[in-house]
Amino acid sequence: MQIKPQLRTLDLTMIVIGLVIGMGIFRTSPEVAANAQVPWVFFVAWILGATVSMIGALTFAEIGSRYPAAGGFYKIFSHCYHPAFAFMVNWIIVISNAASTAGVAIMGAEYILPIIFPEAAGDLHMKIITISAVLILYGVNFLGIKTGSRVLNVLMFVKIALILLIISSIFVELAPLVIRETVEPQDFVSTAFLNVHHPESFIWWKALALCFIPVFFTYGGYQQTMNFGGDVLNPRKNFPRSIFIAMAIIMVLYLAGNYAYVQSIGFETLKESKTLAADVVGMMFGPISHTIVSVLMFFSVMAYVNVSMMSNPRVYFAMAEDKVMPGIFKRVNSKTQVQEFALTLFCIIIIITLFFTNSFVEILEYVIFFDSVGFVAAASAIFILRRRAKKSGEEPEGIFKMFGYPFLPIIFVIAYATVSAVVLIANPHVAKWGVLLFLSGLPLFYLIRYVVKRTSKEGRE
Repeated sequence: MQIKPQLRTLDLTMIVIGLVIGMGIFRTSPEVAANAQVPWVFFVAWILGATVSMIGALTFAEIGSRYPAAGGFYKIFSHCYHPAFAFMVNWIIVISNAASTAGVAIMGAEYILPIIFPEAAGDLHMKIITISAVLILYGVNFLGIKTGSRVLNVLMFVKIALILLIISSIFVELAPLVIRETVEPQDFVSTAFLNVHHPESFIWWKALALCFIPVFFTYGGYQQTMNFGGDVLNPRKNFPRSIFIAMAIIMVLYLAGNYAYVQSIGFETLKESKTLAADVVGMMFGPISHTIVSVLMFFSVMAYVNVSMMSNPRVYFAMAEDKVMPGIFKRVNSKTQVQEFALTLFCIIIIITLFFTNSFVEILEYVIFFDSVGFVAAASAIFILRRRAKKSGEEPEGIFKMFGYPFLPIIFVIAYATVSAVVLIANPHVAKWGVLLFLSGLPLFYLIRYVVKRTSKEGRE
């Protein structure tokens, strides 16, 4: 059964926003602030991250436009490189996506845990909430991709509303009980952007490089839109339009949100905050708003978990089409367009991961290292696709071509290669396990392909 296109511009735009805006904007800002040490480096990191991400979005928009296919994030590697390399990259990305999904679900549960279990809250109760939420969204997605998309649209509007509420703190007189920094709003520009009074040990470019780890994690996710190449109506038109609109919205929300954080609670307080949304909104409306924000945070996090369930099974579909996964992974329900087995397996991986994931910070470097490998290889495919089109003399009609080629894609590749190098230097342990997991995908690829071919041959006999 083939996948039939059903998603329109709004659907794909909300999917892109859902893929990018997870829990990052509510959690990584303190990590960025701590690495930046001074406000001007903090804001430069977010601005550069937005710029690089827009370049990446345009790059992947052209790739998706040139090669629209279900499970595109696997297909593009197989098409441009080799099925073995495609399997190796997607092998670590599947692990990474499951881990990040589980970690984000845990952080969402942290907000709602005191509300559901006000007296006896512990690790067991945390796992009950996260696993229950995963199972509920599993049931929603089991009803069909269109149903999952509609639920996502609602959850995304809740998330965007929460971010806009945080941004509005700039214009609200905060509660007097809040202890603010000595920097007043009118002194913000001179203090944040012109501050040169930092310790002698401070090296701005090293601080900026460390900021890129959480910043790029927060902006990442848009590349997975290639997984919906077979689901999108008129992909050559809707892919670039949806990605551009979504990334423009994300850039504005992130930059405004971080400005609001610094203005409302101060830069030094930001470094230590673990519940940003509750802190900021609590100062605006008082203690009762903490409960409201906690519930909204939980639902906004579930939007990320939901879109992850929609996206990742499409990778299994593409791998099964190339006979590097058993055929059961490409079985699609004719009525719901759901890969029931693949969706079930991915949810099982998430639930298993929940038993081994302790915190978001713990998995951050693993996830960004894995993602950087995939980003560099996937973005580089644009050079291969263009070269092949030029050599064949056949350019598809209505194809989207990004401006600034080849310089902008080169900048994007260098940026993510730099992130990988930063993780390697800062935490060699993470890089070591990342490389080992990546290499382990090669023998696993040939083993699975051998089993699949043998099974197919026996079935014909």
